[in-house]
Amino acid sequence: MTLFAYKAVNSLGETEEGLRDAVDERLLIATLQSEGYIPIRVKLASSRSFLGLSLGAKQTKLSQKDIAVLTGELATLLESGLPIDKSLLVLMDLTEDNERLSKLIARVLDKVKGGSSLADAMEKQTGIFTRFYLNMIRAGEAGGSLGDVLTRLSEYLERSQELKDTVSTALIYPTILLVMSLASLFVMLTFVVPQFTEMFESAGKALPVSTQIVVGLAEWLQSYWWALLGVIMFVTSYMRFQLADPVKKKVWDARFLKLPLAGTIILNKETANISRTLGTLLGNGVSILSALAIVRETVDNLVLAAAIQDAEEQLKQGKHLSDALLGKGLFPKMAMQMVKMGEETGRLEEMLLRVATIYDKQLRVAIQRLLAFLEPALIITLGLMIAGIIVSILLAILSVNDLAF
Repeated sequence: MTLFAYKAVNSLGETEEGLRDAVDERLLIATLQSEGYIPIRVKLASSRSFLGLSLGAKQTKLSQKDIAVLTGELATLLESGLPIDKSLLVLMDLTEDNERLSKLIARVLDKVKGGSSLADAMEKQTGIFTRFYLNMIRAGEAGGSLGDVLTRLSEYLERSQELKDTVSTALIYPTILLVMSLASLFVMLTFVVPQFTEMFESAGKALPVSTQIVVGLAEWLQSYWWALLGVIMFVTSYMRFQLADPVKKKVWDARFLKLPLAGTIILNKETANISRTLGTLLGNGVSILSALAIVRETVDNLVLAAAIQDAEEQLKQGKHLSDALLGKGLFPKMAMQMVKMGEETGRLEEMLLRVATIYDKQLRVAIQRLLAFLEPALIITLGLMIAGIIVSILLAILSVNDLAF
C-alpha cells in the first residue's frame, strides 16, 4: 500500500483534501468515485507539490474535544427519540460555529442518507475515528442501543481526556521550573561572570580552582553556545529516530517502565487506559479476543502491547485473561486479582471499569509523589549551582584584595 494525497469534490459541492492508502492512483480514483467524490488531483503524498497539503491535513485534524462534543450531543439527540438522520441534521446546526466539525457531520449525514450505517459512514472519514470508536458504534447499531453506546463513549472520552490533562497539567510547573533554571544559569555564565573576568586577569594572580572552572565554562559558552544547541538538536533527533523504530522503541519502553516514580506513572496510566477500554468494549458485546486486539492498538508502551498480544494467544488456548496477564509480571498484581475475581463472578466488565477508576486515582497519587520529589530537587540543584558560581567569584575577589594589600 502507498500513501497518496488527493483533492476531490464531494456530493455537497465542497472541496476536500486528504491522505489515503491505496495500491495505485487508478484504484484510489475508482474508490473516490464509488464514494460519490469527483477526483481533481491524486499524487504520491511524498511529492513536493503536495507538501502544503500534507501539512494542511495535519492542521485540520479534529481534536479529541471535537469528537467528544459530537459524541455527547449525538447521544442526547438519539435518546430524545430523534432518528439518526434528523439527529445529524440538528447537530450540524448546533456545531455551525465549528466549521471543521460541521463539515464532518455533513459528510457523515450524506453517507447515512445514501444507505450506509453510522459506523460505515464514520469509517469512510479517514483518520478521524479510531478502530475502538467504530467498533463501539457498530456494536451499538447491531444491538439496537446506539444511544446508550454513544453515552458510554462520551463518558469514556471525557475520562480519557481527564487522564491526559492530569498528566500534562502536572508537568507544566516542573517544565517551567527546569527551563527557568537553565536560563538563569546561562545568563549568569554568559553575562554576569564575564564582567569580573577582566578584573581577575589584570590582578596577575592565579585564581582558585573553582573560579578557573567557572570562568572557563563561561568563556566556552560565550564562544561555543551554538554547539550546545547542536547537542540538544542531535539528542532530540536521535530519540525521535529511536522511538520511530518499533524494535528500538520497545527497548526504550522497557527502560521507561523500570524508572523510579516515572515508571509507576506510565504503568498506572496504561493500566487505567487498558482496563477502561476493555471494559467498555466487553460491556457493549464485543468478543474478548476482538476487544483485546482493539485495546492493543490504544497502548503506547510496546512492551505492554506485546504482553496483551501474548495474552490473546493464550486465551485461544483456553487460559483465563487474568492468568495470561499475571504470568507476564508487568501489570499490577492487585489489578490482575480484581480481573480474576471478575472472571470468576461473571462481572468482568464491571470489575475492569472499577480497576480503571482505582488506577486513575493511583496515577494522581504517583504524579503528586513525583512532583513532591522533583520540585524541591530542581530548586535545591539550581540554588547549589548559583551558590557555587557566587562563591567562586567571591573567592577570586578576596584573593585579588589580598594581593592588593
